Amino acid sequence: MKKSSSILVNKKDITTIAIGGFDGMHFAHQKLFKNLGEKGGIVSIESGFSNLTPKSYRQEYSKYPIYYYVLENIKHLSGKEFIDLIKEEFPNLKKIVVGFDFCFGKNRKNCIPQLKELFQGEVVVIEEIKVDGISVHSRIIREFLKDGNIEFANKLLGKNYKIFGDQIKGQGLGSKQFVPTINLRVEDFLLPKEGVYATKTIISEKKHNSVTFLGHRKTTDGSYAVETHILDKNIKNSYRTVQVEFIKKLRENEKFDSFEALKEQIQKDILNAKNILSI
Repeated sequence: MKKSSSILVNKKDITTIAIGGFDGMHFAHQKLFKNLGEKGGIVSIESGFSNLTPKSYRQEYSKYPIYYYVLENIKHLSGKEFIDLIKEEFPNLKKIVVGFDFCFGKNRKNCIPQLKELFQGEVVVIEEIKVDGISVHSRIIREFLKDGNIEFANKLLGKNYKIFGDQIKGQGLGSKQFVPTINLRVEDFLLPKEGVYATKTIISEKKHNSVTFLGHRKTTDGSYAVETHILDKNIKNSYRTVQVEFIKKLRENEKFDSFEALKEQIQKDILNAKNILSI
């Protein structure tokens, strides 16, 4: 994951901030960030629902420093108290950038008109952004991922959806009966709908074409798994963290009558993924 030295920027040097949830760091968020200028910063309100790009994973998608505020700690503040806090934290603040549906303060009682009243500097409001008639919003992207519609989710994100996971020991069947896989434990990230996907797997900053399965192993032990197979390479992964980018769903999760039938389908999945990823 790319790290940014800008996370060390002193709040006193910040003159413009963007405020929002910013889960996903998606296409509309990036439009908003373009209004920050040279001395910009991002105020990310942590609601507990962030599972597209949780926690500090967001820093990969912005050159600006990100400052995290836990909603639970500030939700009791009135609109004025919240803006007073922001002005105190960023003493040289001159501009605030928000999305069209931004609301703040206790019970979200304050929105754009109140922000313009309470903040004496410049307020920039980014209008609703749509792709193919669909509003670009984190909750909508989540729904597309849950439905397995990776391609449209990626379109709204403006990038490939990516998860991070730690390697764990698998069943041991992969390399013996089928194909070798890297088994992952994934926490915090929203996992797409169960199935098989054409993916890119990143190990030690190197990107490899791959096929990834996530779901319950219906044909073997029935347990839930996330496992990725690197195409045309035998990689002994000795790195703890693995990244997986989802490109396209290949098929639903299925139960097969025999290991042989599953093995045949895996070979079809691999061929299908190669055709998709070679484009």
